[in-house]
Amino acid sequence: MAWALAGLGLIILLLAGDALVKGAVNLSLRLGVPALIVSLTIVAFGTSAPELLIAIDAALDNAPGIALGNVVGSNTANILLVLGVPAILTGLDTSNCETRKTFLFMIAASLLFIALAFTGSFEWWSAAILLGALGIVLGDAFRDAARHRKDAKAAEQEEDAEEVEGADPDMPGWKVAAFLALGLAGLPLGADLLVENASQIARDYDIDDTIIGLTLVALGTSLPELATTVMAALRKQADVALGNVIGSNMFNLLAIIGVAGFITPINVAPEFLSFDLWVMLGASLLLAPFVFLGWNINRIWGVGLTAAYLAYVMVLLT
Repeated sequence: MAWALAGLGLIILLLAGDALVKGAVNLSLRLGVPALIVSLTIVAFGTSAPELLIAIDAALDNAPGIALGNVVGSNTANILLVLGVPAILTGLDTSNCETRKTFLFMIAASLLFIALAFTGSFEWWSAAILLGALGIVLGDAFRDAARHRKDAKAAEQEEDAEEVEGADPDMPGWKVAAFLALGLAGLPLGADLLVENASQIARDYDIDDTIIGLTLVALGTSLPELATTVMAALRKQADVALGNVIGSNMFNLLAIIGVAGFITPINVAPEFLSFDLWVMLGASLLLAPFVFLGWNINRIWGVGLTAAYLAYVMVLLT
């Protein structure tokens, strides 16, 4: 039964990811803002919902290894696997994606998170710092959206819409809302089914909770990002794919541990400080050439990123 429910969760994730991408892209057209900004907010928040739910549950169950491992492992998986797999399938044309500022925000959030981790635990005051940083990031994103709406012309918006595969500028508002609702509701439901049953299978093999958090749970909660990014790549919407990963990583670092840290202190195990946090930061820095030099994430890069993630998992398990 556990295997069947895990498979059902995966199917729900794939369908919900497709619905969320459709809704987010068409919402961006109706609001007159770029798909990138929508992916940094609505899509990123929706696909990070499983991490938030698991972190809160783990904090309440006094399992800090799962809570922290979920976030750190998910961020590593988002860069290496969530971008690597779609790149293998179709390649990602990221040369025209304007993500420099949001990428720098993500690196700054990573450094802030690591610095607070070296205090030994995430207390209420460090949680407040993380949530305050999230407020700054969101405020900047909404200012960019307002500026774009003010400057954009209707004709230009319509022309841009025609260039985005799968976008429908004439889609009714109720249909856009339905896609978003199905995506935002289906992603955490599918992830919950998958992670709960996959974790039960892992416990049968006596795997440590911290390793479960860094691998199985992190991979399970990254599946919404993977589903959304694969669908975006197939629809040739690289801005949604890249924006989803960057936005999800910032939300994971700033919001998830920020909220969970207010519920109960989250202790940081020594192995996070000596290894896993630095792997997460290194994986994030791998995006620099694609962001600043305009490189495309082609199939060769996709193989390299995916192989790096598999090597990381093998190190953890051995």
